[in-house]
Amino acid sequence: MRKFNWTNIWQNIRLLLILVGLVFLYSFTLQRNEARKITKSIVEFTSGDNQFVTRESVNKLLIENNSDAQTIHKDKLDLNKLEKSINSNDMVEKSEVFVSIDGVLKAVVKQKTPIARVNNELGSFYIDYEGHTMPLSEIHAARVPLVSGEINAKNSKEISKLLRFVYDDDFLKKNIIGVQILPSGSLLMWNRNFDYTIEFGKTINVEQKFNNYKAFFQKTVQDSSINKYKSINLKFTQQVVCTK
Repeated sequence: MRKFNWTNIWQNIRLLLILVGLVFLYSFTLQRNEARKITKSIVEFTSGDNQFVTRESVNKLLIENNSDAQTIHKDKLDLNKLEKSINSNDMVEKSEVFVSIDGVLKAVVKQKTPIARVNNELGSFYIDYEGHTMPLSEIHAARVPLVSGEINAKNSKEISKLLRFVYDDDFLKKNIIGVQILPSGSLLMWNRNFDYTIEFGKTINVEQKFNNYKAFFQKTVQDSSINKYKSINLKFTQQVVCTK
């Protein structure tokens, strides 16, 4: 006669009951969490001094233009849709939207970083760090070099690369205030504190040319001769040609 091991059977039954209970509690908690109403919404901007988008404008999108955020249920929110709506703003590079356990709707927004302001026949607009265009803002003006002349499909990539180089360099960022694109493709630049022009030439050997300019600047500032020059020619990578 075969004996049943009732101890093992009861242990298995108890384990099964525990698993069923856990599944029930999880489902119940999930349903309560989804049915919970949004308590408030928070907008945060990543580090940076740009203020092209207001918290109020992003917050309106977060609560779907509903003045009473507490009427919105978590399960009714389409977070992907909200992110796409925020990202469609010409001043926003990307955003992340999520809801915390306690019902706080939060958006973390990274605004675009302008590296130059273009003013030509096409109008006036910014070029951002990724090389894309962005409109001017009515609430904030970026302190960036002013670019004039034609930017087209042929030269836009190299121009953006040069402007990004200027932006990333502390010295150049403080000193270069203007860039003119000549019909020949050569560039003229202006310094913030001095009247001379910088004849940069084509967008080749960019790093070497700027290194030459830094060396010239440091030397002439030290011996106080920098005010004597009307133009600085950087076209030749092996030397700097100056005109008084």
